[in-house]
Amino acid sequence: MGKIIAIANQKGGVGKTTTSVNLAASLGVLEKKVLLIDADPQANATSGLGLDVESIEKGTYQILEHTITPEEAIIPTNSPNVDIIPAHIDLVAIEIELVDKEQREYMLKKAIGHLKEQYDYVLIDCAPSLGLLTLNALTASDSVIIPIQCEYFALEGLGKLLNTIKSVQKIHNKNLDIEGLLLTMYDSRLRLSNQVVEEVQKHFNEMVFKTIIQRNIRLSEAPSYGESIINYDAASKGASNYLSLAHEIIKKNS
Repeated sequence: MGKIIAIANQKGGVGKTTTSVNLAASLGVLEKKVLLIDADPQANATSGLGLDVESIEKGTYQILEHTITPEEAIIPTNSPNVDIIPAHIDLVAIEIELVDKEQREYMLKKAIGHLKEQYDYVLIDCAPSLGLLTLNALTASDSVIIPIQCEYFALEGLGKLLNTIKSVQKIHNKNLDIEGLLLTMYDSRLRLSNQVVEEVQKHFNEMVFKTIIQRNIRLSEAPSYGESIINYDAASKGASNYLSLAHEIIKKNS
């Protein structure tokens, strides 16, 4: 039986998509069967794995509408053992369209629940908001990874997200766990980066992953080639960070 993990933070630019794509690729290289679901209208996870977003006709939008099965939207990627359910800009409309639906928070859960039998890990790349899309992802998931940027405003908004998670646990999904807080964009030369790491580790202790994702040029370049860091430069610091995170998650869940 697999596990569904949402990667969420309502702040943009904290490394959600980078983490989704590269964690998926790292788990795949470690011989886990992985499905990545792009639940962000920007569709960066889709293009980051080499798919042409404009040509997508079946994806997360159609699954949330229940007009197709997830199996009809799954596309194999150029990363070993990694499949994707892609997104398209049309996903922007889903928040409005779901508003009047009954049980609108459970649309994704109903659609993808059975996929845990086919994959070791199902990762959901969430949109940078706390809207219906993210709520659907949290309701459908077993746990959530929260990327936190090692910068000045890192902890701003984290309280809000943790409150959202608490209310999802209370109302929609009592089994939702926090898989871990992931420190991203770390630069050891900056005093501020080190202060953020200390602060987060002091406040959240065991909830923080031991792996820290460092700032890395190769990591920033990889998406423009439509490749994960594992495919783009397996010897880079970024690849080694994400492989370390994948090992940590496998060990935690074994």
